[in-house]
Amino acid sequence: MTAVQILDHRVQMLGQPTSVKGLSNENRDALIVSMREVDGVWVVISRYGDDVWWTTGSPTNTTKNQTAMDYAAIPEPFRATVKAAMYRLKRRGRPGRKPPAAATVVSAFRYLAHFLQHAFDLGVRNLAGITPLVCSSYKQACLTKSKSRGGRGGRGKTSSSTSGAGLSRATIRHRLAAVELIYELSQFTDDRMLQHPWPDTSAHQIAWEKKSRRSTGNTTPLMSDEVFEVFFQKAWSIVESAGQLLDIRDEIAKPQYRGRGGRVTDRTNRVLRKLGWSEGFGALETALIDVRTACYVVVAGLSGCRNHELAFLRSNATYSTIDDHGERYWWMRSTSTKTDVGATEWMIPEVAVTALRIMDRWAAPLQARLAAQIEELRAANSADPRIAEAQEHVGAIFVGVASIKKNEVRTLSMTQTNVNLKRFAKACGSTWRLASHQFRRKFANYAARSRFGDLRYLKEHFKHWSLDMTLGYGLNESQEQALYLEIEEEYDLIKERVVAEWLSKTEPLAGGYGANLVAWRDREENITLFKDHAHMIRSIASSTAIRSNGHAWCTADDNLCEGNDIDPTRCGDGCNNAVISRRHAPIHVGLFKQLKALEDCVDIGEGGRKRVARDLERCRSVLATLGLDPLEPIPA
Repeated sequence: MTAVQILDHRVQMLGQPTSVKGLSNENRDALIVSMREVDGVWVVISRYGDDVWWTTGSPTNTTKNQTAMDYAAIPEPFRATVKAAMYRLKRRGRPGRKPPAAATVVSAFRYLAHFLQHAFDLGVRNLAGITPLVCSSYKQACLTKSKSRGGRGGRGKTSSSTSGAGLSRATIRHRLAAVELIYELSQFTDDRMLQHPWPDTSAHQIAWEKKSRRSTGNTTPLMSDEVFEVFFQKAWSIVESAGQLLDIRDEIAKPQYRGRGGRVTDRTNRVLRKLGWSEGFGALETALIDVRTACYVVVAGLSGCRNHELAFLRSNATYSTIDDHGERYWWMRSTSTKTDVGATEWMIPEVAVTALRIMDRWAAPLQARLAAQIEELRAANSADPRIAEAQEHVGAIFVGVASIKKNEVRTLSMTQTNVNLKRFAKACGSTWRLASHQFRRKFANYAARSRFGDLRYLKEHFKHWSLDMTLGYGLNESQEQALYLEIEEEYDLIKERVVAEWLSKTEPLAGGYGANLVAWRDREENITLFKDHAHMIRSIASSTAIRSNGHAWCTADDNLCEGNDIDPTRCGDGCNNAVISRRHAPIHVGLFKQLKALEDCVDIGEGGRKRVARDLERCRSVLATLGLDPLEPIPA
């Protein structure tokens, strides 16, 4: 890439038209498509006339080739129109929508290339010649190649997002949505698609219909507890011993232990042996990569963050707060591009803090190398756009070296992270195809029961707005977010207190669920399932739906029990969802007295008297189970 430094590039780009219709070829080809700011100066990366458009603004876990729009992939007869459409998409967006992110544009471009190649193979040479029949042919081709994802035996199989075989439902939707996209955008070009590709439906509906005819399996696979525990325990053991490995690495990095250019020599290996490492320098490098992967597993598993959010992590990303009761809470700062959230914070347990501090130290030498690389680029050409590209990775902790690109230091791409995770899983002796996106789903499922987890991290995702959010969000947003979290915490605390009450052997319980709890808590073998009483309370509270209906606790997953509404005494008649404790006794005494007053009424009929008698017996039975006499005052 070449870059011409022009001070008013940014102003020039902002003033460009949103459509190329009516422009001369010269003026059209000179339009700026993408730029970078290099030390305060804007330089052009791509212009309209270039054969390849390099986009900017993607997350740092994006590889270089994933930012390219190579028009050689588009059949030549469609190329000019696709350029015009993609330019408008970048500048204006689809009708009624804002301009999409760079990654979305590149993805749409690549999905569109599949469709246009299909049309070209059918003999179509312009968009006006693309009929609903051509589109239907493409739709059937995509559906024929569909497959169910999720895998055999729950091993977490994945599929390629753009390959021609084994298309997932999501890929089918993206491919067909690209057809809709070019139909919409071509209306602003000189070569319009004349008809909607499928007038009576949509890409989403087509993909959804296909799903309904097949067994599902294309959601993110959920790791079993056993599989996750193997990964986490292995990762944590590596993190715990990482300090020694880093000590060895830092020692042999000293110039006196290296040859010219920092090469590894026999002396290097002799020093390694003296330091207690006898497996050679290559094995040490592999072990250090394992440290990075292990830290990723720990942080991803205990935060539920997406891959790009972990890629945005910088050194010293954690801090702590202490509440009024002296309890410390740890927070992790990063950035999220999901729904344009921006600067974001997550609550994490201290174990994750340990892993992040290891990564701070792990990344330090590579960050020093990156700083040197930036200075080399600046010395050669102060307007080199690669300077800005490299600066996007300054401070990142999950970094690596791109050996095929002159040892450039860059944030790990999602692709490379997944390669490392699969290698890690294999080293653990697991056949599970581990991938970065699986941790997010497992987080909520497992954290509360994990050996290293804590209930307060399970609420939903515990993601907070940044403390330095812009004023545009307003104080109310901040306060409501805090209130939401406080309510969630209080709700969980209430659940734990209720369960603690249930599990007290001195507490009588009525109701079907209550009777089962009494029988369960009296069996010692059940208690040994948990490491301690507190763990038992937390586990039951986190796995049980608990709602108060006023006269009982209801543990049903829905609100369809009649005892919650029209027949409150039913909760005391063996309902398998009901727990009635002594705190509910005044309600049942009151019900008993009201029913007693109706017992002798003559105008309620025989059926009414039978129901009163039934409900009186229910109340009497509940109170007897609680050790109370309905005719005696309730003990204080």
